[in-house]
Amino acid sequence: MTVLYIIITAVFVTGITWLLVGYSFKLSLRYKLLDHPNGRSSHTQTTSLGAGIGVVATVLPAWLFMYFLLPPQNKSFEVIRWLIIICAIILTVVSFLDDLRDLSPISRLLLQSGAVIACIEFLPGPVFQGLIGAIPDTILSVVIWIWFINLFNFMDGIDGIAGIQTLSIGLGIYIIGAINMPFDASHGQALVLAAAAIGFLAWNWHPARIFLGDVGSIPMGFLVGWLLLNLASNGFWQAALILPFYYLVDSTLTLIKRIMKGMVVWQPHKEHFYQVAVSRGRSHSQVSSAVGIANVALVCLALFSTMPSTSFLLKWILIGIAAIVVGALLAWMVIGGQKETT
Repeated sequence: MTVLYIIITAVFVTGITWLLVGYSFKLSLRYKLLDHPNGRSSHTQTTSLGAGIGVVATVLPAWLFMYFLLPPQNKSFEVIRWLIIICAIILTVVSFLDDLRDLSPISRLLLQSGAVIACIEFLPGPVFQGLIGAIPDTILSVVIWIWFINLFNFMDGIDGIAGIQTLSIGLGIYIIGAINMPFDASHGQALVLAAAAIGFLAWNWHPARIFLGDVGSIPMGFLVGWLLLNLASNGFWQAALILPFYYLVDSTLTLIKRIMKGMVVWQPHKEHFYQVAVSRGRSHSQVSSAVGIANVALVCLALFSTMPSTSFLLKWILIGIAAIVVGALLAWMVIGGQKETT
């Protein structure tokens, strides 16, 4: 019966997200919350910002409902039930201000760090499964989570890609939980995120009418990052690595490349692999669809890595296969296409 309630909630989340993002679209036009194309943009038309307002306004109540519907993971349940919501709201408000007036990178980073540090101790176990000490585990987990929040924002640069990624990771975590673990709130919350992504994609698929904006990408990165770390701390760290593998590889390689060139890493640019693909003539829908196809393979690999019969060596082989899948995707992005667009 609980699974039925989760699915019904997900259906409602899809519909309500679609409605609220549509309302956000009207508000963004009225109050001129718009993203104008420039030399660093991968789109050619002025597009509304602020879809994240509708997405977050739907996700957070449903996220909280899952805490009441499903059993707790640990004794810190009452604390984290509200702490995650409060931190996500704060990140949403500050990110909305950033969309309006461009806050300093340092202030944004400090706020994100505060939210992550406040929540990190409430994971059900060590992320790295005791391979390193408790303090290094916490420090490294904080760094990874902050990086994931920002890469989620960096990678939201073409139509459909953020929705595809959220849908893939959300469904992956839900399926892994359904097959391998007793249901808890995190699995329902993962399906909630996937459902919200569907409602958002109805507006954001190419040609997009509205973007998430920082108001959506920052809190969504925060919530998705929590679910992935939660998955890792439950013993499925290979799956937690494989599910977002494309985002991790594209953003990290691009960051390293920019650092080696001596560039300011937090400034907007068009050097991510998916942006290169668009600049070489691939359409937004082609690139986002290719990411979706690769993510289907990654979800299958992640699920396989969680099976009790999967040996430790085979889990590493699965990570290697994931690297091959993502490598092939990146090669397709940079090799294909012929023309330059702005």
